[in-house]
Amino acid sequence: MRMVEVNNAGGRFDGSDFLWPVRVYYEDTDAAGIVYHSNYLKFAERARTELIRALGNDHHALRRQFGIAFVVSKCDMHCRLPARLDDLVEVRTAKNGLGAATLDLQQNIWRDDEEIVRLRVLLACIDDTGRAVRIPADVRRRLADWEQEPSRKP
Repeated sequence: MRMVEVNNAGGRFDGSDFLWPVRVYYEDTDAAGIVYHSNYLKFAERARTELIRALGNDHHALRRQFGIAFVVSKCDMHCRLPARLDDLVEVRTAKNGLGAATLDLQQNIWRDDEEIVRLRVLLACIDDTGRAVRIPADVRRRLADWEQEPSRKP
């Protein structure tokens, strides 16, 4: 397997997947020490943010250079097993598709060799007014160049 480190924060590409490690802290859990469901969305958001950065743009640069932002348009989450306090989990992000104004992602959260959460996320590209707009050519090229592995589709 090919692993490529992309920044000093721990994110890396493994083939077509972008992997982002997350440690579960006390603040992420409920009274039983189990990750509260909405925090999985936060973990996935951090992984997507670092993916965009690894592909050559951070969110500030997208706003400054192109006047765009990516927002979640649709999200489907299936919590299969709980993560607990002190677990080290990994968000694995794969591209399902790239539309004119959308990016379709599969984000799975793993603990060791167990898939614990499965998310399907559709991102929309919007302008400063909140309207959907086409993804700019330079950004589209970087997203298109990101390898796609069809076997990752759910």
